[in-house]
Amino acid sequence: MKYFELFAIPVQFDVDLNTVNARYLELQKILHPDRHASLGAQQQLLAVQKTAELNDALQVLKQPLKRAEYMLAEKHIDIRAEQQTLQDPEFLMQQMELREELSEITDAADPEAAIAQFENHVKELHKDYYAELKKHIDSDDQEQLKIAADIVRKLKFIYKLREELERIEDSLFDD
Repeated sequence: MKYFELFAIPVQFDVDLNTVNARYLELQKILHPDRHASLGAQQQLLAVQKTAELNDALQVLKQPLKRAEYMLAEKHIDIRAEQQTLQDPEFLMQQMELREELSEITDAADPEAAIAQFENHVKELHKDYYAELKKHIDSDDQEQLKIAADIVRKLKFIYKLREELERIEDSLFDD
């Protein structure tokens, strides 16, 4: 099932989430298993499968990182389950520095200020990588798509940092 085709939207990174949500509701009404309750078991099972596929498609299209991975996979660069490490020395150094900065938050004199500073730094990186991704992801050129794949890998790291920051924040401020 081609997700963009299913939702009748152009195959591009920027999507109109209002259109995606509206189309989802339309399709949900058509495919929902309750509508097929009077049919045989095989038709009911098929309706359940189609609904599950529809839900998967919605989750992919709504989330930029998943959408980018899906688009790359559709263009034969599948990085969704890989554990590949980037070979970019500058990025690897940046990762080490960010991890060190993150680990120092709990011992900071003012953890709240340290969290805010780190969060701003990570937000800026996210914004920069996202803008860079948008330049490459819609291409059909394999070199551009490889660049997009590396940017997605970097964004995955940024997302993990955000999750770790949330855990640290929870551990510091949840009484």
